[in-house]
Amino acid sequence: MGKIRNPAKNITFARPAQQNVLVLYNTPAEIPPRFLPPPLMIKLMISPRKRSWTLILPAVTLALAACSGLVPVSTPAPTFPLPTETQTVVWFPATNTPTGLPAATLFPTPGPLPGVGNLLFADDFTDASLWDVADSGRASSQVRDGRLTLALDSGPQIIVSLRSEPLLGDFYAEVTAALSLCRGRDQYGVLFRASSASVAYRFVLACDGSIRLERLRGGGPEVLQNWAPSGDAPPGGPAEVRIGVWAAGPEMRFLLNGRFQFSLRDPVMKSGALGLFAYADGKTPMLVSFSDLEVFPVSYVSPTPSATPSRTPIP
Repeated sequence: MGKIRNPAKNITFARPAQQNVLVLYNTPAEIPPRFLPPPLMIKLMISPRKRSWTLILPAVTLALAACSGLVPVSTPAPTFPLPTETQTVVWFPATNTPTGLPAATLFPTPGPLPGVGNLLFADDFTDASLWDVADSGRASSQVRDGRLTLALDSGPQIIVSLRSEPLLGDFYAEVTAALSLCRGRDQYGVLFRASSASVAYRFVLACDGSIRLERLRGGGPEVLQNWAPSGDAPPGGPAEVRIGVWAAGPEMRFLLNGRFQFSLRDPVMKSGALGLFAYADGKTPMLVSFSDLEVFPVSYVSPTPSATPSRTPIP
């Protein structure tokens, strides 16, 4: 295929690539260039006998050109669309920096014990005549061995011992309480500005680790500061705690082991005696002793005094 030779006429036949017909060429020069691509090697040979020109083409090339009838078609290079420009997302856009608020002006506040003077007196509990002592069989108050000991065999009952002198208005007092038998809602603490055992302020510590302030005026206790837990109030005995009471005019502050607990204002009672108490809440005994009482004078005026009432003139 691809080359047909006619010996009689010395004519070489070639099959065009695009038609299934034979085309006759007398000489190789008459073959169109499209049948002779650059890689094609052409060899012209002259026959010694008949001196005829013969066009010899490589078998593979002529076979493909003559038999397949296919013409190479150039394949265009693939084209891809250019990427479309997209808007860049600004995740953190610039914003105006807000103008800061002016800093608040801080004013110093007085410490927990302002205006405390030098020691006024100390009581080592060696003089029993200064305290109310008693023994009823179920409850007792005794001054012995440098301590005031309050004991109750069961409850509910209370025992109070007041100091006969001096009467105190503005003062700071500290006393140590040592718990021997104390549990649950058993209570103990300090009375101050007392006219009697039933008319006074009473700073109360419970044996469950909570504290409160009461006002007594002949009836049941009036709660000024309700029960609140304190990490300085011992949750039962045996234990020991240093109780502090600061009073100046209507303002009162309370400390345990030198640490501030709370403060409030109440103008009802102006002055009175100091006292100590114990209360048994249940059927078990209650035993507490007090020692090392110290009292200091206080000279202090509150920076925010209450307004003094005045009569409005009638026109």
